[in-house]
Amino acid sequence: MAEAASKTDSFSLAGRAALVTGAGTGIGRAIASALAAHGAFLGVHCNTSRTAADDTLKSIVDAGGRGIVLAADLSREEEAAQLVDRFLEAAGRIDVLVNNAGAPIARSKLEDCPTDLWRQAFEVNVFSAFYVTRRAVPALKASGHGSIINMLSLSVQTGGAGGAGPYAAAKGALQVMTRTLARELAPHVRVNSMMPGVIETPHHEKFSTPERMEQYRKETPLARNGSADEVADAALFLASDASRFMTGALLDVNGGRFLR
Repeated sequence: MAEAASKTDSFSLAGRAALVTGAGTGIGRAIASALAAHGAFLGVHCNTSRTAADDTLKSIVDAGGRGIVLAADLSREEEAAQLVDRFLEAAGRIDVLVNNAGAPIARSKLEDCPTDLWRQAFEVNVFSAFYVTRRAVPALKASGHGSIINMLSLSVQTGGAGGAGPYAAAKGALQVMTRTLARELAPHVRVNSMMPGVIETPHHEKFSTPERMEQYRKETPLARNGSADEVADAALFLASDASRFMTGALLDVNGGRFLR
């Protein structure tokens, strides 16, 4: 019984503070809710949809959690730095940083890709994480439990089919950044990444047809698409002391769509 209790406690984030970017909807919202449910004070970041972020925080508070909503355009260096500073002012510390903010922007084959689209894909998916992480590193080092989680995409492994090349390339760069930071910040901060498969969120309502989603289900060995809560459970593992001997890892949450 004592051993079971110890394992349960390893997921506790009581007394810690977590900043989740892009936490208004989908995977980001589920991760923020999961970390708050295990005791963390949450920074719920949003870019444009303040209403969605407010809804996320309300659900956290209604469940007995605590947090703050922070709006910022993370592709702008100054706003990203201010986001971290405002969260530190409210929470007094940063123990967990989840770089979840990102989007495909628009689809384009690389042979026809406008330079501005390529640049924007990297600004939204890589530069944003770089700006926030760089500002947060001193606080994460001081934490004693520092954990960074970078959210990737299955397209890192499969390529950006259907015009998703700029997005896939940006997420690939984020994976290299993960491994680099894992070496540079050890042993004070752990840095890991996650690669979700097809997760049924508003993202796919925008970028995938119902027919394509059904095809994804048929192609997945577990015979279904994933849920945001299942990704959040994996993020909780990486954020907590349960994964205290893991850094530089890429955690697959894809139902077997990609097997190493």
